[in-house]
Amino acid sequence: MSKSTSSPFLVSLLLLLLILLSNVSVQPATAVPSLCGNSCAARCSKAGVVDRCLKYCGICCDKCRCVPSGTYGNKHECPCYRDWRNSKGKSKCP
Repeated sequence: MSKSTSSPFLVSLLLLLLILLSNVSVQPATAVPSLCGNSCAARCSKAGVVDRCLKYCGICCDKCRCVPSGTYGNKHECPCYRDWRNSKGKSKCP
């Protein structure tokens, strides 16, 4: 192989390698401890939109360090979870 034909080959190989490496997805470790994950999974098990429920439950658990028992209600068990409101005045936590 002469130098003129190997150079485009090397450039193509490097570009292909860069494309492959850029598509590697690196998922960060979850910030929610396993206690929150397990509690939120139980809390959101009957939710209509499970992904959204898990997201907000995780946020609330992270801040409040507790999740009420059951799939609905029981917010008296965790006052922070009960009292945290969104900008519209509705409960932020499921």
